[in-house]
Amino acid sequence: MRAHFWAHAALGAGAIGLALAGCTRTEQAAPAPKAPAGQRLVLAAQDTVDWQDVSAEITTVDQAQVIARIPGILAALSVKEGDLVHKGQVIGRVVDSQLGFQSQAASAMAGQARAELARVRFLYQNGVYAKARLDQAEAMAASANAQHAASRAVVGQGAVIAPASGRVLHASIPAGAPVAPGMALAVITAGPTIVRLEMPESLAGKVHAGSRVMAAGLPEGRIVKVYPAVDAGKVSADVELPGIDNSLIGRRVAARVATGTRKALLVPAGFITTRYGLDTITILARDGSASQVPVQTAPSAEAGKIEILSGANAGDTLLRPLATGAGSQ
Repeated sequence: MRAHFWAHAALGAGAIGLALAGCTRTEQAAPAPKAPAGQRLVLAAQDTVDWQDVSAEITTVDQAQVIARIPGILAALSVKEGDLVHKGQVIGRVVDSQLGFQSQAASAMAGQARAELARVRFLYQNGVYAKARLDQAEAMAASANAQHAASRAVVGQGAVIAPASGRVLHASIPAGAPVAPGMALAVITAGPTIVRLEMPESLAGKVHAGSRVMAAGLPEGRIVKVYPAVDAGKVSADVELPGIDNSLIGRRVAARVATGTRKALLVPAGFITTRYGLDTITILARDGSASQVPVQTAPSAEAGKIEILSGANAGDTLLRPLATGAGSQ
């Protein structure tokens, strides 16, 4: 009976060993997981333009001030904001009643001096007066005429004249207001329309004439001038942008300026899947398996591409899902 028991035990152990061996062979023979189908991309760092957001304003190269040249009352100002004027155009007049009285008095004195000169010359020609008396009368007449001309010139300076051709930006002083010499009565644009950037002084060494600039709703332009001065921590630069609407001088626009190049991970937008506000990518492992990985992204200046800031590294293999639009929210 004891021999019979050991025979049955040996048979059972052999069966178990065969079963385990069969399982081991089955596991070793299992095929590797099949990689999902789709376009693949190996991440690699590449050069991209480094853009900085800056403040910008639509303006003109220069702005000319219309200045009052004499004291008095602004009798008339014939332009308003937005009007177009040409250089030398009379757009208003300043009147000083005292200057008018002085001009009339100078005119009367000049008339008297001319009459006296005519009388002295007649008497000199008839031998009544000496040559010295004629010279004196001529000098007095010349002085009176000069004073009259000067008074007329001063009165003529009451005309308000546009110093440049352009559009009136400001003309806020009403007719009838008292003005003083040097007071600005209006401001007129002068020169071509540009976009003027205001940048932090830390960018002064990174931008230069020729640097690329992009503004909202406008084609790309280039910096044409960087002003060699820092004002309140800001550096200014002028940009030529085609298609600028100069009907609203002073309008602020969103702009970006190129400050150099840097390395970045750029991928076509189709490799990014967005669900519930979370951006993810599909990364393939070496064994062919795929996993969804959340990433932090940022817009790129290159059309159709997105920059990956974190969550993936250069050398990773990305998979573009076959149905890129499905499930995006």
